[in-house]
Amino acid sequence: MTTTTTLDKPIKAPTFREVSTGRRIKNNFATALVTICFVIALIPLVWVLGLVVTKGVTAIVSADWWFNSQKGILPDQTGGGVYHAIYGTIVQSLVATLIAVPLGIMAAVFLVEYGRGRLAKVTTFMVDILAGVPSIVAALFIFALWISTMGMPRSSFAVSLALVLLMLPVVVRSTEEMLKLVPDELREASYALGVPKWKTILRIVIPTAAPGMISGVLLSVARVMGETAPVLVLVGYSKSINQNIFDGEMASLPLMIYQELANPEAAGRERVWGAALTLILMIALLYLAAAGVNKWLTRNR
Repeated sequence: MTTTTTLDKPIKAPTFREVSTGRRIKNNFATALVTICFVIALIPLVWVLGLVVTKGVTAIVSADWWFNSQKGILPDQTGGGVYHAIYGTIVQSLVATLIAVPLGIMAAVFLVEYGRGRLAKVTTFMVDILAGVPSIVAALFIFALWISTMGMPRSSFAVSLALVLLMLPVVVRSTEEMLKLVPDELREASYALGVPKWKTILRIVIPTAAPGMISGVLLSVARVMGETAPVLVLVGYSKSINQNIFDGEMASLPLMIYQELANPEAAGRERVWGAALTLILMIALLYLAAAGVNKWLTRNR
């Protein structure tokens, strides 16, 4: 006579109850509510973008717009271009990037790989403070320190210093999050082979996190390119190109827009919309470049 044990009994697959009508109604209601909120938030964005495109496309379709400055152009005279403002925007953003990126990456590496104790807490606190500082406060701080205290002239370099303060928290936070995503197993495997910690960071951790880090840097550049307060406080407007970043006036796209807003002529309004559309196109190209670089590095890593 055989004895039937519990293990000999067939195991029935768990049965799932059908989703109730009430839960389906709630799910559909939540989906519809989120969709409506998304459409409502999208309407002003599309409206502003469409308005800028329709009013600014007349200016940017001309080849002179991209390869000429406003030197010699009267306020009521159509013509000239935005070349000097594009040059100033790129130079100011590039100088700020060269300063902010190394500092931000080193700060992020310190917080993730070495950050312990009071110094790490103070660094994190200062990064959080910088993330909430308005651009006008950063501009006034550089004005008080660089110009009023140290006696330096108003210049494009002073603008770059203010942009550094705005870029740093973005670079630090994005790099910090990318470094945290690197699996600890990679670090431990490197340590097990006798590789020093600093070499592990340079050869293993940073290359692994590089796609996200580069995207964060490009997004931080796009974030500061349109700042108006630093250029209003720290440098004057010039209708021609100034290649000296440490002295003299230098134009930029935000400063050109502000300058032409005071021009009541139709030519001034055309230049305002054209400069605004040019700035939007430059920022959009940076966002696309960030996405493309991230995708390319991830695929070829």
